Amino acid sequence: MKILSKNGNELLLLAVKEDSAAKGDYMLIEDRRRSMVVQVYDEEYLSSQSLVEDIVREEVVNASSVENSHDPLNIGSLSRLVRDARIFRAKIRASINNGKVSSDITWLPSRVESKIRRLAMKELDSFLGRRGVFPIPLGRTGESEDFEIYAEDLDGKLTIITGKKESGKSHLSKMLVKTLVQHGAFVVIFDLNNEYNGLGWNRDGTPSVINRQVKILEPGKTLKFSLNYCGKGAVSGMLKNALDMPAASLREFFRIWDWLQNKQSLSIDTIGNTVNTWNINELVRDALISRIHVIQSSRLFADSGFQFEDVIAMGGGAAMVINMGEVSPTVRRMVVEMVLSKLVDLLERKVIPPIFLFAEEAHLYIRDTYWEDIVTRMRHFGIYTTFITNQPDAISDGIYRQVDNIFLFNFTNDVDLDKISKVSLADNDTIRSIVRTLPQRHCLAIGKAVSDLPIVVRVAAAEVLTLGETKKFFNKKG
Repeated sequence: MKILSKNGNELLLLAVKEDSAAKGDYMLIEDRRRSMVVQVYDEEYLSSQSLVEDIVREEVVNASSVENSHDPLNIGSLSRLVRDARIFRAKIRASINNGKVSSDITWLPSRVESKIRRLAMKELDSFLGRRGVFPIPLGRTGESEDFEIYAEDLDGKLTIITGKKESGKSHLSKMLVKTLVQHGAFVVIFDLNNEYNGLGWNRDGTPSVINRQVKILEPGKTLKFSLNYCGKGAVSGMLKNALDMPAASLREFFRIWDWLQNKQSLSIDTIGNTVNTWNINELVRDALISRIHVIQSSRLFADSGFQFEDVIAMGGGAAMVINMGEVSPTVRRMVVEMVLSKLVDLLERKVIPPIFLFAEEAHLYIRDTYWEDIVTRMRHFGIYTTFITNQPDAISDGIYRQVDNIFLFNFTNDVDLDKISKVSLADNDTIRSIVRTLPQRHCLAIGKAVSDLPIVVRVAAAEVLTLGETKKFFNKKG
């Protein structure tokens, strides 16, 4: 393999005979005492007008002649090698100086003297100095090398997992959740399809290693809150952002709240009874009554209920799975508002340690504008969010600008590819070429978790029970 040409930060590598590379592979170009790291992102045939004419001419001759051509100088085999030559398009990622990665890529390797070889992942990791205390095994890279990231690379970070349906997004997120819990982290999951229930069980039906650390919470059943526990701030956020309560009605609601709290009789039922007799404008009364009916029907509030501190006090890590697949969109928004507001309150008072939040299809139950505010503020409070979605355009640019890690699964739609390539941490050419051809359960990892060098990973098979697969009427038999 030899360097053919350079254009910007792209090198064209000439490959003949058995030279091979796959999309995403890293190559090391060694030139005297310096080395350059490049990544292959596309492959094509060596092509020129004269070469095409030769191929056409030979095919025409072969088709019209029944005699074997005489070739004493074996020119035909050389011609076939030339016609089968390929071009690998590669992006320059970094250079290696004194065994360490450097951003100095202003020099140009020799086309004659330089040597090109495949760069093993272990060798690349040694150059990058990529290491940590809490490993998260993801799967394997192109040369079937085990590949892992580290929990420290998700700690304090904003992560996005995206790809088209059935490409393996939730599969990866469950692996991340399971390993984070094993390392002692506390994870809250907004589960839209009730598919994280299997975290506590292995595929063979036996309890998983985190079986006792998985807490399934169903809104209105095992997930209820008391008003005193939620506090005025959390309820205010729910009324304003989830139920669109006008400001005038909100003021009256909290006048009633304060009056009942002083009497030590605060509950949803007593608030509802008081609204009917409170001296207020009828339009305000109607607004209050309609919201209270929604709150009562949600069954999210009781005299006593769930408390995050109780789960966290048990120690050892936990996965709190909030099942929202069987509740209405309004109740989903209410649940999310209450949970986020309460977590922020607990974190501000330093009652609980930082929390990892996994949001499945978040755009379906939270306003885009509010998510930007959540992401911006909560990273300082100690809530580290991972979005899982098959609609990258549903996430605003404001969130993408703050992202630290992206795990990209297969996309073939040009609109999705345009969105990702514009806001991704990698270049457009790499995204468009690699992501479009990724097989199922292969992802392109980008960001802090991989030291800002894009890496193609074949995600390992899940040990835990995987739920949430597409249900089908016709099943293959035999």
